[in-house]
Amino acid sequence: MYTRRTYSIGTLLKWTRYDILSFLILATIPVILYTVFRWYWLHLPWLPIGLVGTAVAFIVGFKNNASYARLWEARKIWGGIVNASRSFAMMTNDFITNEHTDNKLSEAELFGIRKELILRHVAWMSALRHALRAPKPWEITTIRKADQEYMRKFDIRERTYTLEQELDGYVSDKEKAFILSKKNKQAACINLQSKQLRRLKEGGYIWEFSFLEMEKMMVEFYALQGKVERIKNFPYPRQFATLNRYFVWIFIFLLPYGIMHEFDKIGKQIINLTETWKVNGILPEGGYHYLIELIGENFVWFTIPFSIVISWVFHTMERIGDVSENPFEGSSNDVPITTMARGIEIDIRQIIGEDDESIPNPIETKYDTQL
Repeated sequence: MYTRRTYSIGTLLKWTRYDILSFLILATIPVILYTVFRWYWLHLPWLPIGLVGTAVAFIVGFKNNASYARLWEARKIWGGIVNASRSFAMMTNDFITNEHTDNKLSEAELFGIRKELILRHVAWMSALRHALRAPKPWEITTIRKADQEYMRKFDIRERTYTLEQELDGYVSDKEKAFILSKKNKQAACINLQSKQLRRLKEGGYIWEFSFLEMEKMMVEFYALQGKVERIKNFPYPRQFATLNRYFVWIFIFLLPYGIMHEFDKIGKQIINLTETWKVNGILPEGGYHYLIELIGENFVWFTIPFSIVISWVFHTMERIGDVSENPFEGSSNDVPITTMARGIEIDIRQIIGEDDESIPNPIETKYDTQL
């Protein structure tokens, strides 16, 4: 799917609220030990933690770049499917004629052949969609609770309808049985398409050179199919994904121990500065100096919100890389292959001159998100 509007901060906070709770616990425990139980030895120097944070930032940035590259490549491949499908529809409309045959067909019969080829092409896209939406062990949308809650608002077509249901009306019962009997069902659709093109060429309804051009389109569809299957079946390397997650959580765990002592030193500086102001008569009469001293004495507690903010930034960036690395699993950040496939179907059926009333409507956008 593809979200057209920018995410609001509220949406991001809701999406990461379980993680924020973990950050709160990890930041609060050392501060309580430091202040309440007076474990003043419980801190770490900031320099090594800062080095860890720098390394984590580079690693997360590398993962996000790689994840975006996978997402963008997937989108470009589906753009290729859009263009190739329109070209195939144009060829189907113009190459299938009575020009080179002795057994003339009526225009209605020729249109029936063209429509059969176009609908079989739609069946190929349906089979490809279902293959790409099939869950893989390394995909995370169906595992994380926050992702599951967000996705309940949407009905993913490939999980609502079976491929057998989606093939109804697009191929004959015999062809449907053939397609469903194969492991690679989308390849079976192209195989059937090629066989019919050959029969049409042998019958003289397609000129030999036109047949070669249309066969090239079959090869192009195989190539595009192979490209998206490669992205689907070969995940972002697990060693990078796993280590990234571990490194981020190590940094999040160490973070409050590094900044806690720094905030405590700032608090003591505030108290000393207040005493100096009192001696020099800079502070006005009243309880202002007591308030400033109170802030200084408890300044170490600012460790908690600052730790949460920094942890949230690092962890959310790492998580964005997670949800972007698999562009076909069905999350709100994926390539909207269902919407795109329907758009292609509408285009190619209109190209061959089919009645608009028999062409399905575009997929409706829900919550500003394309499925």
